Amino acid sequence: ELAVLQDYVRPKVDDSMAMHVHHGRHPVLEQQLRNGKFVANDISMDSNEDQILLITGPNMSGKSTIIRQVGIIVILAQIGSFVPAKSAHIGVVDKIFTRVGASDNLVGGESTFMVEMNEAANILNNITNRSLILMDELGRGTSTFDGLSIAWAIIEYLHDKSDIGPRTLFATHYHEMTELEEILPRLKNYNVSVREEGGDIVFLHRLEKGGADRSYGINVAQMAGMPIDVVERAKNILTRLEKDQINVENFGSEAELKHGANCKHPEAEKTVYGFDYSKSQGEFFPPSLNRLIDELKELDLDKVTPIDALVKIRQWQLDLKESEAG
Repeated sequence: ELAVLQDYVRPKVDDSMAMHVHHGRHPVLEQQLRNGKFVANDISMDSNEDQILLITGPNMSGKSTIIRQVGIIVILAQIGSFVPAKSAHIGVVDKIFTRVGASDNLVGGESTFMVEMNEAANILNNITNRSLILMDELGRGTSTFDGLSIAWAIIEYLHDKSDIGPRTLFATHYHEMTELEEILPRLKNYNVSVREEGGDIVFLHRLEKGGADRSYGINVAQMAGMPIDVVERAKNILTRLEKDQINVENFGSEAELKHGANCKHPEAEKTVYGFDYSKSQGEFFPPSLNRLIDELKELDLDKVTPIDALVKIRQWQLDLKESEAG
C-alpha cells in the first residue's frame, strides 16, 4: 500500500553487473519537496561499457543528491523493498563505499583532507568487482592542482584495474577531468544541467550526457549574497588566472601525461601565474648576486677556517647591500 502511495516499484535484482534506474528519486528529499518539485533522473551503468560515470556541474546543482539516491535505491532493492523509481534493474552489490561530505577529525588530529585521503585509501584497498563506489568532490580539502591530480589518478586506477572494474559514480567540480572520457573507454561524462538567464543561473537538476565546461562558482557566491564588490573582483581575478595559469585543458591528453615536456602549447607551460620559469638563473639575478653564488659554490668548507668563513660572509653581506643601494 505504501509503495503504491509513494509510486515505488519492485526492482529486478540479479547477478549481472548492470545498474539501470529509470526516473530514480531520493526518498527523503522528495517527501520534503511536495507537489512534484523533485526532479527524477535516470542512471545506466555496467562494468563492461559504462563503469564510471563522471558527474560535473556547479555547487547546488544536485550532483550529491543523485549519487546518494543511487546508493539508497541499491540498499532498498537488496533488502527486498520497493524502490523510488519507475523501473530499476540492480546487479547485486557486495559493498557500497562512500566518500562524501567534508569534515575533520579533531580528536584524531586529522584535517579534512586527511579524512578524505583515509577514506579514499580504504576504498581503493578493499574494492571488488561487485562494489559500488560513490565519491563526492574528492580533493576539495587541498589546493586545486593537488586535488585535481589525486582525483585524476584515482579515476585512472579504478578504470585500469580491469580485473576489478567496480561501478563508480564520481561527482566533481573539476570540469577539467571531463577530458578523461577521451582516453578511458569505460568512463562516461554526465553533467547536472543549469541555465543562464541574464547573468544568473537556474538549477535544472537534470542529469544529462556530456561534461560541464564551467564551474559557476562565482555565480553561486553571488546567489548566496556575497557583496557585489567581492563578486566583481573575483570575476576579474578569475579572468587573469585563466589567462596566465598553466594550460590545464591540455593536462589530460595521453601524450602529455607521459611526456609533459612535449605539450601542444609549450609557451603556456613556461608560465605559472605570470612567472616565467623557462629562463636561466642568470636572467633572474643581477651580476653581483650571480658572482656571490659562484663563490659560494666554489668555497671548500673542509679547508676554510671559521675566521675566514666569517670574513667571507661579511664581504658577501657588504656586496649585497651595495647591490641593493645601486
